[in-house]
Amino acid sequence: MFRYQELCFFAMSCDLSLHDPFEVIVGSAQARLLLLGDHASNRVPAPYGDLGLAPGQIERHIGYDIGVAWLLHRLAELASAPALMTTFTRLLIDPNRGEDDPTLVMRLSDGAIVPGNAAVDAEERRRRIEGFHRPYHQAIDHKLEEMLGNRIVPAIVSLHSFTPSWKGVARPWEVAVLWDSDPRLPLPFMAALRAEGWTVGDNQPYDGALRNDTMFHHATRRGLAHILIEVRQDLIATREGAEAWAGRLWATLAPLLERPEMGEIRHFPSRCGAYEPL
Repeated sequence: MFRYQELCFFAMSCDLSLHDPFEVIVGSAQARLLLLGDHASNRVPAPYGDLGLAPGQIERHIGYDIGVAWLLHRLAELASAPALMTTFTRLLIDPNRGEDDPTLVMRLSDGAIVPGNAAVDAEERRRRIEGFHRPYHQAIDHKLEEMLGNRIVPAIVSLHSFTPSWKGVARPWEVAVLWDSDPRLPLPFMAALRAEGWTVGDNQPYDGALRNDTMFHHATRRGLAHILIEVRQDLIATREGAEAWAGRLWATLAPLLERPEMGEIRHFPSRCGAYEPL
């Protein structure tokens, strides 16, 4: 039913036509859903070595969203949906930030200094944008234009994960929903999970309104129904746990995606301020 295409890393010395910084799951041409994984990988492309990090640091949550790759693959399979996910660590460049965001290339992340980012200048920033960040977003744009051109108005679901605790304080939520102002998918999704007894964060532990992030750029500006789902990392740190949560998420999402309003283009004011619709 699925064709998985694992795409290689871009490197400064490589041809982008052969080595792309994202992985594609083709899915069904009739699917009304696009899945995204901005932080699915912790791999560092060869030219960047280990970014100067101490052993074990890249395996922490600072390197990627733990469990999301398993979660996304299984959810895509259950939904027969296309998906796009990055194949590079967010410590190289964060694809869930706008190109002008000051946190696009992090020099310090949760107490860990990233030596390979210390001397990043405007030219290196541009190189990483053009080699990693922009191709991923261009691929999302291309896929959405293809779906819309086929008269399919998709909902967008972005998958992330969060740490069980932060600075010694336990986080009580099993799952969290981040959203801006479009309530079509977030509100009924949270209500359904809470009805099953789950503790659900509503724009906690993070706020879903961030100008020029992935959902703002591709969903808010296009007027597409969307949701960013965060699952607590200890629940999806194994393949079995991630696949179980994929089943749980799909059982909740599937009936919601059948609602007519999920397949309509509607523009909502953003909490980030005025924007130019695409």
